[in-house]
Amino acid sequence: MSRLSFRLSRGVLNTTTPPIPLAYTWAAKYNLAHGPLLDMSQGVPGVPPQQRLQSALALASSSLGSFGYCPSEGELTLREAMADEMAGVYGEGTDIKPEDMSLTSGCNLAFVATIMTLADAGDEVILPVPWYFNHQMTLSMLNMVTVPLKTRPEEGFTPSVSECRALITPKTRAIVLITPNNPTGATYSPELIADFSCLAEEHGLALIIDETYRDFITPTRPPHSLFSQQSWRTHLIHLFSFSKSYGVPGHRLGLVVASPTFQTALGTILDSLQICPPRPIQLALAPILASLRPGIAETALALQARRALFTQYLPGGWRVGSIGGYFAFVRHPFPGRGSAEVCQRLAEEMGVILLPAAFFCEATVDRAEDRWIRFSVANCDDERICEVCARLERCGEVLGWQGEA
Repeated sequence: MSRLSFRLSRGVLNTTTPPIPLAYTWAAKYNLAHGPLLDMSQGVPGVPPQQRLQSALALASSSLGSFGYCPSEGELTLREAMADEMAGVYGEGTDIKPEDMSLTSGCNLAFVATIMTLADAGDEVILPVPWYFNHQMTLSMLNMVTVPLKTRPEEGFTPSVSECRALITPKTRAIVLITPNNPTGATYSPELIADFSCLAEEHGLALIIDETYRDFITPTRPPHSLFSQQSWRTHLIHLFSFSKSYGVPGHRLGLVVASPTFQTALGTILDSLQICPPRPIQLALAPILASLRPGIAETALALQARRALFTQYLPGGWRVGSIGGYFAFVRHPFPGRGSAEVCQRLAEEMGVILLPAAFFCEATVDRAEDRWIRFSVANCDDERICEVCARLERCGEVLGWQGEA
């Protein structure tokens, strides 16, 4: 066997099978004669892009200007529009300029490029657990060390600043937060975010805040006030996904907001990974961005109602630990059954596709604690939400399991 064949046969990535495809292999065994598949696994927009954006994208895609490269940091017009948009979201005193921004081919790439800019193999990055599996997989592929910061259901799955402080070592390079969280749906308060910002600044660390699901809650105040603080450029890195807010995941557009100094280093990574972000979606969004905000607010209200509907119809024994944005994190009622076993049986025998907590944490998790399941409430309409809950009501009988009341 040649050296190349050997490397291909043994695999060269320090990671595991991606969770979404694995869940779909379970669902492939379901007998559709029993009813349609009900997919609450992947976090995808449940509604199409606003008509104004669809029309603008069709026009932009057919224009000659869309076929060439744009600057590696993205179109200036869209970065200018995003600076205005973020000033509206984060409130008075927000100080964000176009030179603080780079556009990327999706938010996953935004994280990959950011972490490659910050850290080397062997460096440590603190992730709250349950974590977003693509973040942890990225660190593993780059041979960086994931340091778990445990969160607990009795605390609403919010991370502790004091426990995070205890995890910091000379090898720590960054703390990563997602709010509203994936997978738990927990939304961190502005005060908690401010405390993590102080911790990162105190220790000379980067604070990476992924706010992909920011636009799917209905807060009475801004998510945080970090962008109005004079020191934010010394340590804060904000990640955002156009895919979710604007309903265009197939067009792959993400955002990194950080200091111009960081952007210079990031640009070297991005030039190797993407050359430039997709151009048609940028050209479509830039002139109409502000006009799309009312539609985004309507979607947030619809999702708020759907989360309430899900909570209302969830059968007894199934307990919501936290809920917000796209996701609900729910404890199943079957003692002694791991989350992966429950999700596999639900997919194969009842046609309900969910993701187990086992996909979002270390393999060594205590089995007694492994009873949590992520439900994506975004990609099911109200009728299907009710049907999912009806199937859960019957699952103990169908699967032959005795559940808790």
